[in-house]
Amino acid sequence: MRTGKTGSGRAGSGKTGIGKAGSGRAGSEKTGIGKAGSKKTGSGKAGTRKAGSRKTGIGFGTAGKNASGRRKTRKQYMREARRKQLIRRLKRWLARMLAVLITGFVCLVLIHPQVQNQIRSIPGFSKIQAAAGSLLSDASSQVKGMLQGIAVRSGSAVLPGYLQPESTESVDLASIPAYSGSPYVVVNGNVPDFSESELTATAFETYGSMDGLGRCSAASACVGIEIMPTEERGAIGQVRPSGWHTVKYEFIDGRYLYNRCHLIGYQLTGENANVQNLITGTRYLNVEGMLPFEDQVASYVRTTGNHVMYRVTPVYDGNNLVASGVEMEAYSVEDRGTGVCFHVFVYNVQPGVIINYANGESRSAAQ
Repeated sequence: MRTGKTGSGRAGSGKTGIGKAGSGRAGSEKTGIGKAGSKKTGSGKAGTRKAGSRKTGIGFGTAGKNASGRRKTRKQYMREARRKQLIRRLKRWLARMLAVLITGFVCLVLIHPQVQNQIRSIPGFSKIQAAAGSLLSDASSQVKGMLQGIAVRSGSAVLPGYLQPESTESVDLASIPAYSGSPYVVVNGNVPDFSESELTATAFETYGSMDGLGRCSAASACVGIEIMPTEERGAIGQVRPSGWHTVKYEFIDGRYLYNRCHLIGYQLTGENANVQNLITGTRYLNVEGMLPFEDQVASYVRTTGNHVMYRVTPVYDGNNLVASGVEMEAYSVEDRGTGVCFHVFVYNVQPGVIINYANGESRSAAQ
């Protein structure tokens, strides 16, 4: 067996890591080993390998180098990845906050009395409102709770869940501004006067006694599914409230100036021809003023099954037989006013008609 040359090659031509580290034949060519020293032990192009060629998921070539031209370390890759992730999260957060601000602005515009009055003047609005009420109740409750919470922190309203001390007197007419186009005006920051002791989740209804002039007083209820009507309303034409007159004007929807207005709407308690629950009210008071608030309460109760404290008080000026308007209050019990919470004065007026509230007589404003 031939021994050959053991390491006769260049062991290193002075260029460490570049020359052939033993190009001679380490043993017999017939051993099947071949040129054992022919491999370039680290001799390749050590400086030419792509710095980003490893399967790190980051990139290749010069993309794996930092500002100094050196290869990035694993820590540098991780810091860059975290920075990009934080930027993405910040963008998402800013987009959400912008959506909340836009929604809040739209809601603030929509709750303005003049805007609401314009919306309610749209033909068929009441039917649309009733149909959409059940679908939008959850979302509107959340937005309303958010806006009221913001208002509380700014000192301009009372947080839902916190009621004012009990008040036994109705609203003072002297504090009510003159009618200026809106069917109602907000009273007491839109916070009702129910006390904590009045709140209950047990449905009931009570109607105040009539005074010496035959005028109705306040009617109160805790509205719940259990006392809402299950049959159609009957006739009430036999009732003649104080100041009643049967008079028509061609420009009024339905032509009749006066309606027998339920203090607590029939759809809430099923109370029909109760003389203690019916006042002389204009068509405008009944349809444009009171009905939207009654619909709101009815829709909430049917949708949630919760209860709403509800009170309506007719407000008279002196011994007038016809009320100047009605004070309406409502507060949802189980969710502490988040679903329903309002306190308003609704004007007993009819645009285009001048009313003598002392006895109920009237004339056209054009005369």
